[in-house]
Amino acid sequence: MRTVGAAALVVLLAGGAYVTADAYDVVPGAVTLAPEVAPAAPFPTAPAAGAPAAGAQVLAGLDPTVPLPDAATVQGMLDALVSDPRLGPSVGAVVADALTGEVLAEHGQSGARTPASTAKLVTGVAALTELGPDRTFDTVVRQGPGDTVVLSGGGDMMLAAGQGDPDAVNGRAGLADLAEQVAAKLRLAGRDSATVVLDTTLFSGPALAPGWDEADVAMGYVAPVAPLAVDIAKMSEGEYPPRHPDPALHAGRVFAQRLADAGITVTGEVSWVDAPATGDVLGTVSSAPVAEVAQYFLDTSDNTITEVVARMVAVELGLPGSFEGATKAVLRTASALGVDTSGAVLADASGLAEGSALPPRMLLGLLQLVIDPAHPELREVGTGMPVGGLTGTLADRFTGGAGTGLVRAKTGSLKDVTSLAGTVLDADGRLLLFVLMADRTGAVGQAQPRAALDGFVGGLAGCGCRG
Repeated sequence: MRTVGAAALVVLLAGGAYVTADAYDVVPGAVTLAPEVAPAAPFPTAPAAGAPAAGAQVLAGLDPTVPLPDAATVQGMLDALVSDPRLGPSVGAVVADALTGEVLAEHGQSGARTPASTAKLVTGVAALTELGPDRTFDTVVRQGPGDTVVLSGGGDMMLAAGQGDPDAVNGRAGLADLAEQVAAKLRLAGRDSATVVLDTTLFSGPALAPGWDEADVAMGYVAPVAPLAVDIAKMSEGEYPPRHPDPALHAGRVFAQRLADAGITVTGEVSWVDAPATGDVLGTVSSAPVAEVAQYFLDTSDNTITEVVARMVAVELGLPGSFEGATKAVLRTASALGVDTSGAVLADASGLAEGSALPPRMLLGLLQLVIDPAHPELREVGTGMPVGGLTGTLADRFTGGAGTGLVRAKTGSLKDVTSLAGTVLDADGRLLLFVLMADRTGAVGQAQPRAALDGFVGGLAGCGCRG
């Protein structure tokens, strides 16, 4: 009993010591002598973190109180440009106020001239109108007859050879991702082998436009147009490398290799089907949305992607996915939007072919639609045009002077042709629209005509031009 009593005393003393230590927060426990902790303050909320009010306007509209340039002054500047020997004898031009639409100066604005790549504005407007900014071009694999799997082109010539990149426009969808989807479906069906065939029936007609210069094709300025390709059919890195002569076949062979990498035994050579595939879907990958694709071809002036998008517009309208169908579709859309297309002829959709002719007045009509608040779906045409001194094909132009960062325009360049169409903010903050086309510049290259056009637009940027 004495032993038990001593043990109990030890326990009581130890317990009392622990409670004391707990009270002074030396050991863990609920007892404490420390002051009571104040309640935590509410989590801070940033002033801008709240949900915006419905329909909140991010940017203010054009300010009607900003002075309008004096038309006579602008006309004098344009007359000087038209007579500039660097542009040759055939110049069409128009300058208009963006807010009111008032034409401030013009010269031959109704006469059709070779547009070069300013023609891409027509395709940009048509694509966002008919296809919508969120539309994607899907590459699909379907079950074919026997052991075949059918790779169907859906208008994506910017497929990645490997994994797709969700942040890229060129390479958004990857053939490796597609192959992994298909391999998984085949294994579920108890299959470990397949033969790849191609469905390219979405497009028809020649892959090269009759009006394209063979030298331009050889220089890599454009690839044969197909409903699918890897990296715009480029055979090597760079802006204008040689292109695969059959982009779809190359894509099919890359897909077959990716399928083999995924553990499927691929038998036979890649071949074609004659009719659209209708079997069960085994896999799908999607391109970047049309809005991003349009910005891509406007910023880089990519001829191939422009042609593909124009053909997709044609297919959407029930026309053949060919050069003829594409040019008819984009002009029809422009006309339906209220743009005066009289006198307009397109030999292709990118402006690369000989034989196209557009009046400056028509391009002005497209620009007026792009900035019209009633057409928010066309916003990406405006934001997709290169910015002077900063982006795309204007990155190395307007690098100094008033136009830097204030000129946003689509460029156009062909042999004997230099054009520029877009917007410029003048010194007072008035937004102006301009279309400048010279299509008989002679064998002087691009430097001199571009210097003349850029000097004029830079002059508008630096001028309040109040008379």
